[in-house]
Amino acid sequence: MKSLHWTSRDLELLPDDGSRYEIIDGELYVAKQPDWQHQLVCGKVLFFLESWSNQTQLGVPIITPGIIFADDANVVPDVIWISQERLKTALHKDGKLHNAPELVVEVLSPGAENERRDREVKLKLYSRRNVKEYWVVNWRERTLEIYRREDAVLTLEKTLEETDVLQSPLLPGFSCKVSQLFTGL
Repeated sequence: MKSLHWTSRDLELLPDDGSRYEIIDGELYVAKQPDWQHQLVCGKVLFFLESWSNQTQLGVPIITPGIIFADDANVVPDVIWISQERLKTALHKDGKLHNAPELVVEVLSPGAENERRDREVKLKLYSRRNVKEYWVVNWRERTLEIYRREDAVLTLEKTLEETDVLQSPLLPGFSCKVSQLFTGL
C-alpha cells in the first residue's frame, strides 16, 4: 500500500490546534506544543543571537519561522539566523522563507521519534537545502551539537558541554558560554 504524500496544500486543511505540523519529503510530522524548558532554551538562543546581530547588523535571528523548501518540504525550526543578503531573496510575500537560512537551531523535544526527526530527518533536509550550520541543543544533557557544512554535507564537528564556549565562523565575534543557554532550568 502506497503511503500518502503530503504537500503544502494539505497543511492548509489541518486544524489550528496548537500542534506543529511539518512535512519532510512528503511525510507528515506532528509535534505537540513545546514544554517550558524547551521554550526557555529557545528564548536564550534567540537572545544571544539577537544581541550579536544587533551589534553587527549582519543578519536576523527569529524563533519558529515557517520555511517552505518545496511543496513537500515545509518545516518550522525552533530558531534560525539568516543574513541580510539571504533574507532579501528567501522571504516571499506569503511571509515565509523559501530558501535556507545560514543557521538552523533545533532544541530537542522529549521522545525518541522527536530526537530521530531532529538528528536524522531534519539534518538530511537541512544538508540538502544548503544550511551552513546546524545546532542541536539537548537541554536535558546540557549539550549542544554543532554540524557544519563540509563537502556539501552537514557533518558533526563537535559536541559542546556546559563549560564550553559556543563560537562560530559563520558569526564572527559571536561568543556564548553553553551554560548560559540553560540558566533558569
